[in-house]
Amino acid sequence: MRFDVITLFPELFEPFLKIGITRRAYETGQVQVQLTNPRDFASGNYRRVDDRPFGGGPGMVMMAEPLEKAVQAIRASRDDNAPVLLFSPIGQALNHATVERWSASEGAILVCGRYEGIDQRFIDRYVDGQISLGDFVLSGGEVAAMAMLDAIARLQPGVLSDADSHHQDSFNPALDGLLDCPHYTRPETWSELPVPAVLMSGHHEQIERWRREQRLALTAQHRPDLLNTARQQGLLDKRDEQYLAGKS
Repeated sequence: MRFDVITLFPELFEPFLKIGITRRAYETGQVQVQLTNPRDFASGNYRRVDDRPFGGGPGMVMMAEPLEKAVQAIRASRDDNAPVLLFSPIGQALNHATVERWSASEGAILVCGRYEGIDQRFIDRYVDGQISLGDFVLSGGEVAAMAMLDAIARLQPGVLSDADSHHQDSFNPALDGLLDCPHYTRPETWSELPVPAVLMSGHHEQIERWRREQRLALTAQHRPDLLNTARQQGLLDKRDEQYLAGKS
């Protein structure tokens, strides 16, 4: 798959693509990332990509034309009609289901906005979907793009050292969409705090039950909406409900 990122700051992505376990996805080409700077398509000696907003107001607005030319150049270099995604506060919140869908796609063109926003005419003509990281505002879409690419890369075969690792992640359908359980490692006692005895027992069935109950408890405490969704989908059994009833 190929993701083309339109950004005024391509240098921000250079360390991101070379550091950490997900770099394997980029080095092997499982996830191809191409960076395009709209300033390269701007006219004039200063290659201006922004201007003051009509109607007045603070900040600057990214101009439509350099972005349009960037999209057209990218599409000319691809052999598909890649959708254009914009990172924006009004977008749909990025979640595991969205990441899974894009991780099985052929990719997309990711637009990283800056300044006060992007000329709406470009959005109306070219943008197929908008994505948000949450109810807050960033200085630009680069951080959001990196978050999405990282989440997609770690789902690719062979990227993680343990092929089953991501199946144990929070929100994964393999865990019924619940939050993950706590994890422990050596030493067995740290700062007078021991590892839960069940994890040292070697009894795999009891360990898995303990982990299930921890996931249920954490999800009920921190994300009851996820628990309600799992319940509505019939993913909780009688033992789960008895455990939760005892915790309430």
